[in-house]
Amino acid sequence: MTAPVVIFAVGNPSRGDDALGPLLAGRLAAWLEAEGLRGRIEIVEDFQLQIEHALDLEGRQLALFIDAGAGTPAPFVLRRIAPSAAVAHSTHALAPEAVLEVFRRTMRQEPPPSYVLCVAGAAFGLGEPLTAAAGINADAAFAKLQALCRAPELPLREEQAA
Repeated sequence: MTAPVVIFAVGNPSRGDDALGPLLAGRLAAWLEAEGLRGRIEIVEDFQLQIEHALDLEGRQLALFIDAGAGTPAPFVLRRIAPSAAVAHSTHALAPEAVLEVFRRTMRQEPPPSYVLCVAGAAFGLGEPLTAAAGINADAAFAKLQALCRAPELPLREEQAA
């Protein structure tokens, strides 16, 4: 059975604040298990998005991409995204919008409503630890993730109310 929600957590734990995606994925997996929500949400963790991740969108009602961002306003930005062929990509790595476009072209249907949770990071050097600021931003992002997992339709309702 396919979980209705898929969360992609992207990042490299060896590159400082780029570890935010995997860090949040680990915290979220433990929390989902404790809350009994594991069957409703699937977490896909990887260093970067690939064209194959488009297949993980099949049969979903909602998708969320978590990543760290340089220059992102603290603590995080949550925004809706749409498929885009304008986003440059190769077979090496994709932007979330490009993953949605690959799904659209491959499956010949629209992808599920999709969002990016971009958590503010500052230092992304190889071998650097997570910065204190990124840890604080991760805590704020985790609180938002908990709310989203309890009510995955929340972002759609917020958009409709705006």
